Amino acid sequence: MNASPAPLAPTRAPSLHATGMRKVFGELVALDDVELHVRAGTVHALLGENGAGKSTLVKCIMGFYRQDAGTVRLDGEEVHVRSPKDAQAAGIGMVYQHFTLVPSLTAAENLVVARADAPAIIDWGKERAKLQAFMARMPFRVPLDVPVADLSAGEKQKLEILKLLALDQRFLILDEPTSVLTPDEADEVLGLLGRMAHEGQITVLMITHKFREVSAYADDVTVLRRGALAGSGPALSLGVERLSRLMIGETTLRARAERRPVDGDTVLELAGLFAHHPDGSEAFHGINLKVREGEIVGIAGVSGNGQSALVEALAGQRPLSDGRIFIRGEPFEPKRDAYHRFKVFGLPEEPLKNAAVPRMSVAENIAFRSFDRPPISGAGGWMSLRPLRQRAQELIERYRVKTPSPDTPIEHLSGGNVQRAILARELSGDVDVLVVANPCFGLDFASVAEIRAQIMDARNRGAAVLLVSEDLDEILELADRVAVMSEGRIDYVAPIGETDRTTIGKHMAAHGP
Repeated sequence: MNASPAPLAPTRAPSLHATGMRKVFGELVALDDVELHVRAGTVHALLGENGAGKSTLVKCIMGFYRQDAGTVRLDGEEVHVRSPKDAQAAGIGMVYQHFTLVPSLTAAENLVVARADAPAIIDWGKERAKLQAFMARMPFRVPLDVPVADLSAGEKQKLEILKLLALDQRFLILDEPTSVLTPDEADEVLGLLGRMAHEGQITVLMITHKFREVSAYADDVTVLRRGALAGSGPALSLGVERLSRLMIGETTLRARAERRPVDGDTVLELAGLFAHHPDGSEAFHGINLKVREGEIVGIAGVSGNGQSALVEALAGQRPLSDGRIFIRGEPFEPKRDAYHRFKVFGLPEEPLKNAAVPRMSVAENIAFRSFDRPPISGAGGWMSLRPLRQRAQELIERYRVKTPSPDTPIEHLSGGNVQRAILARELSGDVDVLVVANPCFGLDFASVAEIRAQIMDARNRGAAVLLVSEDLDEILELADRVAVMSEGRIDYVAPIGETDRTTIGKHMAAHGP
């Protein structure tokens, strides 16, 4: 359901109008005469690809940056925000993508110490009475006496919002507010904030990349592209197709790869896998999962439920404490020779950090799988640079990696082109098993379309694909089956055609039947 119209005369919710906003970093024009008009008592979505200027704009509004030109008006009055403290004084607050709470303190303690006037000696009887009265006025609550470390991700996100409301912040900026929430938690939080806005209590500016949330909860939308205003208007009149075009301009997107019917035998089997964190606590336990030839199994889950540890174990970066990995019925240990023998490849999270050497060239990074084999490696183990560069050039062209040359350090490439270069290395041969983790996080539309199509192409060629993603839409688009990981366990596996977003979300929150 799209958000209902905002009231004509909000009582407390402010409007915000930023005009002529310009910010330059050296030769980079991050903002170029940008305008943002957020009506009082509304939920306003700010869209744009990475590098479009969204973060720079809100950092100027919040006082982290000083704009080189432009003005910000709150309820028609110009405000001079030179620091986050000035923003707070003006009633502007921000909920960041990553939590800023103190895990060892309770929710009540976090709310009290966030105040600039928090007393050196706290009268907890008096403070608790104030917090109880405050909570009674709020549309959602969290347990006050529980340490933040013991709260769920949804409760932590609610506490971040409650912290701003307790500080009387009436203009709320939310940066990807649902990235750590289950679908049900996301709907609850955005629905309640939307209701508060339409009751005239707050105004919300939401940075998001999820069109479903824009369609369901936003009243208005502003789209930035390459530091400039690409378009704005009511959310109802700007459909997904129009918003996509505003974000990417005339960029041509690769067509979605067709899903071909493939019914193969089991290729990858995870049998009773256990692993621990360095402090001795369990990272995951009792993982049992099979992936067939020509199948994508998507592992869904809220961040921090063991998915990253599982990917590390499959990559040989984290030792197993128990269990076995089998490929086509044979035991597999994640070592270089075994990867080559069993044709196992992967794209880990943050590939520039986890799958590349940043200062080495694109060609050298592409050769990591083949540098010690002919034709690159010759007699006596000497490497030949000519075939290395020729092979890199072929893959750069085939996978459409945008780089000045094969000799350019890979750290100089955009995030999407780093992903493409690593995929070129991992998918260019005969692939039996492919493990990918959050392959499209933070990438532009063109890169997302290209990478998802490459993953589907690998599946259609018969690869068994294990896709670990915190983006449920990505799993629903690509996977043949979904497995939900919660609290280090997989307790729910179902074909995509026999489940839905609500059911998956309940299991992500460990509330499945």
